Amino acid sequence: MTVATLSLSNERPVMNFLRRHGHWVPTLYIAFVFIQSLFFKFTGSPETVYIFQGKLDPWAATLGFPGVFAPGGIFSARVVGSAELVASLLLLGGAAMASRRALQVLGAALGLGVISGAIFFHLFTPLGVAVVNADGSSDGGELFALACGVWVACLLLLVLRRDIWLKWLTRR
Repeated sequence: MTVATLSLSNERPVMNFLRRHGHWVPTLYIAFVFIQSLFFKFTGSPETVYIFQGKLDPWAATLGFPGVFAPGGIFSARVVGSAELVASLLLLGGAAMASRRALQVLGAALGLGVISGAIFFHLFTPLGVAVVNADGSSDGGELFALACGVWVACLLLLVLRRDIWLKWLTRR
């Protein structure tokens, strides 16, 4: 047996494991980021109020869309948090049940949409990449970095599950 043969035979179990279970890494990352933020979005924490009502809503008002980020608005913290919760549940359910992988696709697509909006608002509004809070402290870009990681993880899951959504597209 040559060294090349030994190397290949040792890689197969690892590759098989990654093919079967590797989807858990991006799934758990997305769910962790989304779920840990729910406390802030659902309790009206000062940080969330500042982001949605102190930064984003006044910016939207200058464009003629007052109230869209305020409580009850279409992009309020609770609406965004609800979408993140649904995406997390779909992702985890689809990851846990092999017969329901389509749920993971739906969760990744919803997560990608939500987080694309977050990245847009960080880049193109007064919110900024490094969020400066009302008390003058900065998050140093942590929220933006987490959002970028979620975006990549959602895209990775959609690539891993492309066989599912490509079937949906070819049926039409």
